Amino acid sequence: MTPQLTADATFAGVYPAMCTPFHDDGSIDFETLRTDARRLERAGADGLVPMGSTGESATVTHDEHVEVVEAVVETVDIPVIAGTGSNNTAEALSLSQRSADAGADALLLISPYYNRPQQRGLREHYETIADAVELPQIVYNVPSRTGRNIEADTVVALARHENICGYKAAEGDLGQVSEIVERTRHEEFDVLSGNDGETLSILALGGTGCISVAANVEPERLRSLVWSALEDEFDRARQLHHELGPLFRALFCETNPAPVKTAMELRGYGPGTLRPPLAPISDDNREYLRQVLDTYDQPIEVVGDD
Repeated sequence: MTPQLTADATFAGVYPAMCTPFHDDGSIDFETLRTDARRLERAGADGLVPMGSTGESATVTHDEHVEVVEAVVETVDIPVIAGTGSNNTAEALSLSQRSADAGADALLLISPYYNRPQQRGLREHYETIADAVELPQIVYNVPSRTGRNIEADTVVALARHENICGYKAAEGDLGQVSEIVERTRHEEFDVLSGNDGETLSILALGGTGCISVAANVEPERLRSLVWSALEDEFDRARQLHHELGPLFRALFCETNPAPVKTAMELRGYGPGTLRPPLAPISDDNREYLRQVLDTYDQPIEVVGDD
């Protein structure tokens, strides 16, 4: 069962928030990027999300940004949701248009950060891009990074736009998520978890999937968790949620994506190199992460591949 970009749900399943691999000199390692995209596709990812926060989009140039999106699009046959957000509406619009031209299937737009716009400004920001770019778009709410919550009324208003088809919930407020699901349930609008530890709860509330950091490391288990819940097998989903809990916590022992890139390196999936100002995680946390990863050595039967 792989209803990618279907009429029933535009965004259903597991979408790994991809890391961007760098060579030691800081340049992008496109060979490893393509290899990783193929690995995640084989593991059953329902789509891929390059150039989000986990992809270190804040420290790449616009040209690099589009090149990464294009490389992933050319490599896989599953939907590619390009991160194209910015705190500058004109810049976000440009990145969105260029990513659309590069072949992206949909867009993920973090809300403007640092300048902390009013709710009216947030709505106008998203509507400007949705009016101009004919792709499904996901509103991404992560106040811990942006300094501003997108309130439920704003999300509900945006859900009425034909090109705004989803919401990535990373505000850490399940009450707000529940309200958004409730008030948009008659719209063609999907709510996705943006915090791995809240994915099961959001699915239980009516969410349709997740944009996941942990899926870079354990994509099969994340897929089984999500599709078990979507198929109303909540006992299985709950079991997997608790199995994955230590990994969810370990991957945020320091600022994302430093821990997940370390985990990728420990698993042999790519270099752990970060672009400044991000720094490598501490030796103690590296050992902690290694010990957690060692508990997931056994393969898992994947749900949702019928």
